[in-house]
Amino acid sequence: MLVLAGTPIGRPEDAPPRLATELAGADVIAAEDTRRFKRLLNDLGVTTSARVYSYFEGNESGRTPQLLEFLLNGERVVLVTDAGMPSVSDPGYRLVAAAVEHDIKVTAVPGPSAVLTALAVSGLPVDRFCFEGFLPRKAGERSRRLESLAKEERSMVFFEAPHRTEAVLTAMADALGDDRPAAVCRELTKTYEEVIRGGLRELAEWAAGEVRGEITIVVQGADPSAAIENTPEALTAAVAGMEAEGVSKKDAIAAVAKAAGVPKREVYDLVHVKK
Repeated sequence: MLVLAGTPIGRPEDAPPRLATELAGADVIAAEDTRRFKRLLNDLGVTTSARVYSYFEGNESGRTPQLLEFLLNGERVVLVTDAGMPSVSDPGYRLVAAAVEHDIKVTAVPGPSAVLTALAVSGLPVDRFCFEGFLPRKAGERSRRLESLAKEERSMVFFEAPHRTEAVLTAMADALGDDRPAAVCRELTKTYEEVIRGGLRELAEWAAGEVRGEITIVVQGADPSAAIENTPEALTAAVAGMEAEGVSKKDAIAAVAKAAGVPKREVYDLVHVKK
């Protein structure tokens, strides 16, 4: 049996009681970071006779066949990552897929989740949401991904590294709008937990200082009533309406493109062809 074991995202006392039982009774334990895993064992007061193997992004492909062989031999394999649920932006998916393909039972020890915790404390709508994980590191790819999410009506959850938080929030503001409500959740459940709420541009300005710790970002979905219909007539009319209110043509084109979820070049061409 393969057991996906959720681990605390902050405080060790948040660990589910069954976690200690599974770790103590495992034949094999696959851990994202074996040193951090040893600290977890100490925090939980658990002793295990299991064979412990490292299982992280760098060796996941190569290690999966070995762990699968243990499973096929009838051993109980417990998979843990540094924090939260395995396979959620962490190692685990490949092993789960391999186990399922070979009709091996897969179960889980439910545990803390940064995704759900951030949603719960964000103050944003949580009736419908989607998890986007880490955005691409390259600026161009990141911008294109965010532009594809401009019309997403569900609240969106992202993970991010602290040193990229300012750049990501700035890119979000550019693609989704300066005033789009969002929350930056830092060090969830830990001693220095902090939740900063505001518009995306405001949050980007906050992140211009030094940002530390584990970061989860929640962004409110698009307001469907504010969307502009993606037709040539509607796009050009929207630009003309903004110009009539004193907005420059350049800014009007950019704003309409963002609201409609289309490239600026498309709106630019429509406006100038009509002219």
